[in-house]
Amino acid sequence: MGRVGRRECPQPKQLAKAGGERLRLTDFVVVDASVWVARLVPQDAFHSASRAWIDQHLSQQGFLLSPALLLVEVAGAVSRRTGDSDLAQRASDSLKKLPGLRLVEMGRTLVQESARLAADLGLRGADAFYVALAAQLKLPLITLDDDQRNRSIEVIQTLIL
Repeated sequence: MGRVGRRECPQPKQLAKAGGERLRLTDFVVVDASVWVARLVPQDAFHSASRAWIDQHLSQQGFLLSPALLLVEVAGAVSRRTGDSDLAQRASDSLKKLPGLRLVEMGRTLVQESARLAADLGLRGADAFYVALAAQLKLPLITLDDDQRNRSIEVIQTLIL
């Protein structure tokens, strides 16, 4: 299993809310870079929907999981769309500080599973990491990427905004 920060990535059912109440499995979702980029780029067609969904999920004490690759994908996408490398770096840095977002390190198991899914499903490399993470944790994947969603439908539950 992947790692969160310097600690092992906990199984969702092992975490507890403040006061000891158990978290429900539905409090956790894997979120693809497409959703984060849409949230961060006001000109994106899905900006409002992405922002509203993420804000609502976090306000309900939900957790968002993404492979650490998210930081690279967001920095690159924001830089390409805006032409502003400083903004891209700030966007990536802001994700690291966001309460409720857990970045999962891409350890050997996740890399191997991602490679297998990329080969089996014809997924793009980065997309395979999100699908593999969702499959490993048995969580839904939130994405705006139709190709990723269509190719992974047999393996994981995918949700759209």
